[in-house]
Amino acid sequence: MKRARSVTLLSRMVEGAGIALDSLRSNKVRAALTILGVAIGVTVVIAMASAITGINRSITGILESAGPKTFYVVRYFSGGLQISDGSDELSPWRKMPEISVEEAELIRNLPAVQDVNVGEYAEGPVSYEGTNLSSVRIAGFSWTWPQVNGGDILAGRNFTAIEYAAGARVAVINDKVAESLFPGLDPIGKRIKIYGLPFEVVGMHAEAASLFSEADDPRLAIPHTIFLKVAEFREGWMEIAVVPTESATIAEAQDQVTAALRSRRGLRPVEENNFSLLTSDRVLEAFNKITAGFFVAMIALSSVGLMVGGVGVVAIMMISVTERTREIGVRKALGATRGEIMFQFLVEAATLTLVGCLAGMALGAGVAWGVRSFTPVPASVPIISVVAAVVASILTGVLFGLYPANKASKLDPVEALRYE
Repeated sequence: MKRARSVTLLSRMVEGAGIALDSLRSNKVRAALTILGVAIGVTVVIAMASAITGINRSITGILESAGPKTFYVVRYFSGGLQISDGSDELSPWRKMPEISVEEAELIRNLPAVQDVNVGEYAEGPVSYEGTNLSSVRIAGFSWTWPQVNGGDILAGRNFTAIEYAAGARVAVINDKVAESLFPGLDPIGKRIKIYGLPFEVVGMHAEAASLFSEADDPRLAIPHTIFLKVAEFREGWMEIAVVPTESATIAEAQDQVTAALRSRRGLRPVEENNFSLLTSDRVLEAFNKITAGFFVAMIALSSVGLMVGGVGVVAIMMISVTERTREIGVRKALGATRGEIMFQFLVEAATLTLVGCLAGMALGAGVAWGVRSFTPVPASVPIISVVAAVVASILTGVLFGLYPANKASKLDPVEALRYE
């Protein structure tokens, strides 16, 4: 008996879907509004979810490339979006002392710390003979930066501790700079100009894959000591990357770093830290706060599209009820119940929105492919967004199809049979 009911239910759904598809073919203009509205809403969901998923994976990759235990000491980190009008009230970092090289050396000597790297950044011109790069990412690092930041030295070497202490004009370029300045040549030993000053290329480095280094992004590293003298950079925002020892946990290393900095800065027990420790978890938490706003916008935009599609469902289904009044009367005269009539029309409405959903998923997947192919963001369509899009589109069809379905189910069979 249950099997018979299941077969009957399935046949009704197939019949309703078939009628809906026939309606699409015969009423293309009317159906276009429904399909377009739902497709736009679903495209927004799929495209934004794919981009956010890709960015999330990239950020995770960036953090993992530096080592799972690496954390950062920075001047200020709030997490999420920070809006400032220049006032002290909305610029809390002004109350935070700058991170110093002396503090980096203090941290380096802690028992739970294996190594540290100081980092400051700028963008400036780099040239070799007749080739000029107007904007290259220039980093001022400690001599330990390859071990702390990750990546590989492809050729040559890194600058030494002696060169760092002496402020030597040496540079380690990445493969993008080498391709631009030395096509087909060995860059090691060549003299380039950074800010118009000569630097010797001592090594070529390949960065760990990340959101920001997979694109054609030329970068180079020079000793932080010479960086301070020649670079045009925003002062006061030096960061310290900290790698705990293998035997120490992140928490132990952070506790030691916190105690050392608080003691050096003379903070009393009741005073809050005037620096920030930045871990992978905090970065991901901050990213999730930012993307939460995008999800709200995504839901709002997709809701508008689904509403437009829903209005189209009401319109096309009301026309369908009118055109099929005699058919409904015949079915009722042959014993069809109100529930059976309603079910058929709801299946038709859900089929209409599901067609729009499929079109939207195809468009959204196309957008994700374009983002993945032409940007560094590895966008991919998350399964949860596909499920959410299908469920939302079917619910839209059912909810907006209730009124015409209910109207069809209430038709008097005698009056319906007389309808011309």
